[in-house]
Amino acid sequence: MKFYNCMLLLSLVLCVGAQYSFFDAGSFLAEAIQGAGDMLHAYNDMQEANYKNLDKYFHARGNYDAAQRGPGGAWAAKVISDAREALQGGSSGRGAEDSRLDQEANDWGRSGRDPNHYRPKVLPSKY
Repeated sequence: MKFYNCMLLLSLVLCVGAQYSFFDAGSFLAEAIQGAGDMLHAYNDMQEANYKNLDKYFHARGNYDAAQRGPGGAWAAKVISDAREALQGGSSGRGAEDSRLDQEANDWGRSGRDPNHYRPKVLPSKY
């Protein structure tokens, strides 16, 4: 899984470099990298928590944290969220409805709304 995460981060950096000139990429690139780190942190917390039906909270939280970095972080969160849903929705058989609800939580967090809206009571306070 770590290889996959490294490849995703590298792809993100290359995409940013291709879309923006070198001079414009300074803070945007830093925000994108930090935002990707926020998404990875939320994913790792979700894996560690290992409770059922908590993914919406971690989707919202990762997107919220990344978007707080600025436009680069919000961009990274959207790219990662869309890629994750495209990969998981098609290959895992989770279904279109679950993917739609995940994207709703992603948008909720990315728009700056409180991710605790999705927080279940059973989730330990460390998250």
